[in-house]
Amino acid sequence: MFSGLGRFVVRRPWWIILAWVIAAGAVISLAPKLTSSSDEASFLPDHYESIRASDLQERDFPQQRNIGAIIVFQRSDGEKITATDSADVTRIAKDLSGRKIEDVQAVEPGQASPNKLVQTAVVAMPKVTDPEDTTQQDAVEQLRKDLEPQLKDTDLKAGITGSAAQALDESDASERAGILVGVGTIVIIVVLLFVIFRSPIIALLPVVLIGLISPMATGLIASANKAFDMKADSSIQELLTVVLFGVGTDYILFLLFRYREALRSGEDAKGAMVHAVERVGEAITSAAGAVIVAFAALTLSSLGMLRSMGPALAIAVFLTLLAGLTLVPAVVSLLGTKVFWPSKSWQREPQGTGFAKLGTSIARKPAVWAVVSALFMGALALGALGYKANFDLAGSSLPKDKESIVWQDNLEKGFPAGSTDPTFVYLTSSGDGPLAAGQPAAFRERLQSVEGVGEVAKARVSEDGTTASYSVVLADPPASDKALATINKQLRPAAHADAPQGTEALVGGITAVYVDINKAVDRDYSVVFPVAALAIMVILGLLLRSLVAPWYLMLSVALGFGATLGATSILFQQIGSQPGLMFMLPVIMYLFVVALGTDYNILMVSRLREEAREGRSPHDAAGTAVRHSGPTIGSAGVILAGTFATLMLAGNSTLSQMGFSLSFGIAIAAFVMAMLFTPALTALIGHAAWWPGHGDEKPRRGAGPADPADPADPADPSDRRL
Repeated sequence: MFSGLGRFVVRRPWWIILAWVIAAGAVISLAPKLTSSSDEASFLPDHYESIRASDLQERDFPQQRNIGAIIVFQRSDGEKITATDSADVTRIAKDLSGRKIEDVQAVEPGQASPNKLVQTAVVAMPKVTDPEDTTQQDAVEQLRKDLEPQLKDTDLKAGITGSAAQALDESDASERAGILVGVGTIVIIVVLLFVIFRSPIIALLPVVLIGLISPMATGLIASANKAFDMKADSSIQELLTVVLFGVGTDYILFLLFRYREALRSGEDAKGAMVHAVERVGEAITSAAGAVIVAFAALTLSSLGMLRSMGPALAIAVFLTLLAGLTLVPAVVSLLGTKVFWPSKSWQREPQGTGFAKLGTSIARKPAVWAVVSALFMGALALGALGYKANFDLAGSSLPKDKESIVWQDNLEKGFPAGSTDPTFVYLTSSGDGPLAAGQPAAFRERLQSVEGVGEVAKARVSEDGTTASYSVVLADPPASDKALATINKQLRPAAHADAPQGTEALVGGITAVYVDINKAVDRDYSVVFPVAALAIMVILGLLLRSLVAPWYLMLSVALGFGATLGATSILFQQIGSQPGLMFMLPVIMYLFVVALGTDYNILMVSRLREEAREGRSPHDAAGTAVRHSGPTIGSAGVILAGTFATLMLAGNSTLSQMGFSLSFGIAIAAFVMAMLFTPALTALIGHAAWWPGHGDEKPRRGAGPADPADPADPADPSDRRL
């Protein structure tokens, strides 16, 4: 199959390239814009209590003003707010409200804090329903401009925080992050490829080819999101960039290393490309298949952001695979050996490499290498015991010098930490009649007595009298562990238990959303992880015709995942003192480390089988496989880890955590799992590793044509080694 595909591409390269250009043009011109959302509530299913509470609010309190932003005032000298200062706050709020800024329903001055250090003005805005709508961000930007001159001739300083202000600051940070990640990814790929191949053409090849398919992938993903009403989280664009360039470069590397090997064996340029597609076609297709099914398993998630992220990344990898099997061979076959210019390394085989020495050591002492690599990953995995989840995607990801973060901290000097995002409790009649007289006031007193609750505002009753709404300010920051515990263990149980007979209590608001997301993620761990692992094991079993090898290959990636989560927890939580890791990071990390780690395992184990089929003992096959596949896996691992590391340039903790964890996980997958643990364990298990297919046995001469899936035919004299 892959031999036929290689011949077709090499014979008609211009047609292949033209087809890609036309397809890319059509997709880019017709596809909608890819949008994203940082509204955590929009990702939850309707049956969660926080979403039911939100629906109740929209039904019974459609005119209820949403706190979009908060203007925080302090005295410039740090002293207590005076009566004159409060009068200035009232004047400023009235002036800003009268400017009729779009989406600013009102600017209402509040009271000074009990300690007189802070005073606020609340900016009422409608609830955001369209993630593409940036009107509120524009409103905050205008408010910030108008606020500055208002502070002249006063003793006050002020800034704006709250959800809309954080959204504006996040948008600015994300735009900068996107540029840094894009430029950083390209620079790393170009530099590393030039160092590896010493060829400017190869260094620029992935940038040009993947630059063509990147907007194509984005367009297809946007079309799929629109067709199936899926939402993408705010980090999807940066993640797509590194996935496309990182994975795409990996597949190009796999092809070029085998192409160079065929050239060294004496084949002509076109024959060498056919040989390369035939030999690595199955490996990269299986590797891509493992990545795709792992990402596709995210469709089983109960969270909308993960359900949309899975298909999006699966589409990107599938498109990259198609390009790796068609577009890349077409372009390289046209260039021929000039693709390596000015280097002449394709003409000769290097001797005495470090990978050859490593392979010899593994062949001699496989037990030592298996134990050492397992202990190394296991020791790091212990750090995962300290993992904590962080649910504040907007605030926690922003740099600390952003205005919304600075003034959030200032607000907490005078008011409860939950003031910016109050929790809402609704008491609603279960029947058709209104709430009984006195029920709303009595229920408020019960809520006020709950531990962890700072303030409970007087009840607002709906026009038909069936529902009472309470604004509850928690004593702790909305996304903190204490606030989540207050909702989950104190407020919700108390509200449900104390609701009078004939009524129902619902707890909503952003902290309640975080609590429900936590429940959804726990559910996803029990579903997505095993489904993804099972699907990958099936692919490995079909590829290797073995029931044994898939088990220890998955053991290796499980150790790699644990080591990655442990190292990330230690770095960011214990050394970096962050409150926790992004709540969906373990899911993303699991899929990338398992799926992409399996890529390298597939490449290594395919070579192990190839060497065994040539009659080598299990120990010698392991050593030879490391010698020949080590440069490919090492180069691919360095480049892919480097591209993921560019996410750390974004300047916010969310993408920094993702960048470190994925780059570290890929490094573990390439240099520990695939290069040490897998070949060492395969050498120890020996012939039994291939049971029941016996895929390591040398084909008998005269038994018929070799299996087209075999990585190498021993009868083929052109199949010489690197």
